[in-house]
Amino acid sequence: MHRTIFTTPVVNTLFRAMSKGFLKATGWTVEGSLPPSATKSVLIAAPHTSNWDLPYTLMVAFSLRLNIYWMGKQSIFRWPFGGLMKWLGGIPVNREQSTNLVSASAQAIQDASGNLQLVVPPEGTRSKTRYWKTGFYYIALGAKVPIVMAYMDYAHKRSGLGPIFEPTGDVEQDMTAIKAFYASFKGKNAGQFDA
Repeated sequence: MHRTIFTTPVVNTLFRAMSKGFLKATGWTVEGSLPPSATKSVLIAAPHTSNWDLPYTLMVAFSLRLNIYWMGKQSIFRWPFGGLMKWLGGIPVNREQSTNLVSASAQAIQDASGNLQLVVPPEGTRSKTRYWKTGFYYIALGAKVPIVMAYMDYAHKRSGLGPIFEPTGDVEQDMTAIKAFYASFKGKNAGQFDA
């Protein structure tokens, strides 16, 4: 995986302090911690209803000392911001083209020499959607890593890491359990999220 702001010495310390200060000053609470068994993991990013989710996710990741990579639509990686987005941990996804993104992501997690958390929004979009995509589930299953149920609740200004979920291979049953955890959380645009 490429170098990011999270692995850049000095800069990451500065941004950690700034992130913690901003979140505290604006009334946000950061909850949970990453257990040792999940240093390599897939983090669910839900609810995802606003462009504001990215800066808040980055600040929460700094606060929790995570080493995240996140997937975003290819258009946000165009010049002049492409290099910056990648340095922030972004991985461009071309939604128009069928690729082996799931297996490539699982392999990248397995091959990573250090800690790595891949953040995946199950809705796949900020718009209201009826069905969650299962890519995050199959990435975790393929990489043999746990799923961390990360959340952002704008209604109560809290964000963090919830319980660990070990995928069983029964995707329907597992998705029902995962979605039940997210039922009480509200995104910035609450009407666009339905667990």
